[in-house]
Amino acid sequence: QVQLVESGGGLVQAGGSLRLSCEPDGSVFRLNDLAWYRQVPGGERELVARITRAGEVYFADSALDRFIISRDNAKNIMWMQMNSLKPEDTGVYYCRADKIYYTRDHYAIDLWGQGTHVTVFS
Repeated sequence: QVQLVESGGGLVQAGGSLRLSCEPDGSVFRLNDLAWYRQVPGGERELVARITRAGEVYFADSALDRFIISRDNAKNIMWMQMNSLKPEDTGVYYCRADKIYYTRDHYAIDLWGQGTHVTVFS
């Protein structure tokens, strides 16, 4: 099965920026709503930002005014531009699709990527 793959994580100084990407590792027909979650060691995955297929967005308070989420439906790719990064933004960032259509009639729900690490140092 096609999986979601995140990229763009890394090590950055506080105040810096990173751009995360999420896309399938193969051909898919359609992605529905997409989201980014963050998880720290010992913690649960927390929603950071979400974007519907129509482009409606939601941000957690911690990301508001600093992060930008966007997508290209034709290319089946999502991005999150993270600006003014803080040490508390450190964690593993996961991409999630609530529904992914492999073909017009074949789909999977609640699909997660493997995560990309973001470390922000002061």
